[in-house]
Amino acid sequence: MSNTPAESSLSLKAASAPPYVPPGMPPLDLSGRSTSFFEFWPIWLVYLPVVVQWILLSVRYRSLSLPLLANPAIPLSGMVGVAKSAVFDVAGETARQWILPWMLYEVSAEDATVQTKAVLQLLDQQGFTLPIVGKPNVGCRGAGVKLLEDSKAVLNYISEFPCLGVVQFQQLSQWEAEAGVFYVKHPDAEAGIVTSLTLKYTPYVVGNGRETLAQLVASDPRAGELLHLYKERHAQVWDSVLADGEPYRLVFSASHCRGAVFRDAQELINTKLSQSLDRIFADIPGFHYGRLDLKFKDPVSLSAGTDFEIIEINGASSESINIWDRDASLGSALKTLLQQYSTLFTLGEKNRRLGHKPPGILALLKAWRYENKLVKQYPKND
Repeated sequence: MSNTPAESSLSLKAASAPPYVPPGMPPLDLSGRSTSFFEFWPIWLVYLPVVVQWILLSVRYRSLSLPLLANPAIPLSGMVGVAKSAVFDVAGETARQWILPWMLYEVSAEDATVQTKAVLQLLDQQGFTLPIVGKPNVGCRGAGVKLLEDSKAVLNYISEFPCLGVVQFQQLSQWEAEAGVFYVKHPDAEAGIVTSLTLKYTPYVVGNGRETLAQLVASDPRAGELLHLYKERHAQVWDSVLADGEPYRLVFSASHCRGAVFRDAQELINTKLSQSLDRIFADIPGFHYGRLDLKFKDPVSLSAGTDFEIIEINGASSESINIWDRDASLGSALKTLLQQYSTLFTLGEKNRRLGHKPPGILALLKAWRYENKLVKQYPKND
């Protein structure tokens, strides 16, 4: 049975409608290929050349753990197993003005209802308001990060969190647009360098009043290739029909491994943004290398170095996430990763000459095991 002219027009409109993006984000082009051919390779395979380079540079610099000195302000330079709040803790008042307020809470064996009441009181005392973000203070790649919209969500989160694990509660940003900005400042330099800026698009589908969530995801040019990431997460509403025009967010945490779309935005980097970051990191002594995950008002403001809020400051293991842009070549991605780890050795050597002593490689292994054990126990992401 053929479609009527009205139905055909509606189908054409739906097919040509641009994907929904949060306020402040530039339009997202999903035409053409949805991913690069290596984008979802096993992470060990992508990093294999880095491992080889690490060994060679270790021989050259006579230290296997020299990169762990790149950021002497925090344990292991933030490579692994380090609290997300570690950088925040050493930040001064100027830097903290740019960081979204946070509060730490260690989950105990006490009844979750009692703990939730205590948490809500603490949040209220410190001026936090719901909704709020809950995240493990030790973790990676968005594991366990959830948006907590009400007291029931806080209760469920604490109930699912491992005993003695530490939660970082953080105020929700006033803006939805998000980016990852990579920044490097050598100890002997007056100014740092913004080496990359990448826009992070949280995946959405938009209802049409006819199709279920499952159908909408399946027909999306990118999300349809990542059904395994969404089906279990949205099992309760998977077969529900979304209202016409209703945007539905598939994930909250804008992590690449959870389906977020990354787009290289090198064109937004300019002197004003670099100067703003220089002022921030001048107030975080001993931190020279990492990626800021931040929320911002709009691209113009971000480029001008204004109207943004820092969610996290990731250390030595953080990626320059422009490598996950669909147009990035494998060669350019590997070149970026190799340059990053070469920089870590360079920074480590400079800090060693300043009197810092590299931690042992066993400390790194112990931290990795600790983090890996915790990550397996965290609540499932939304």
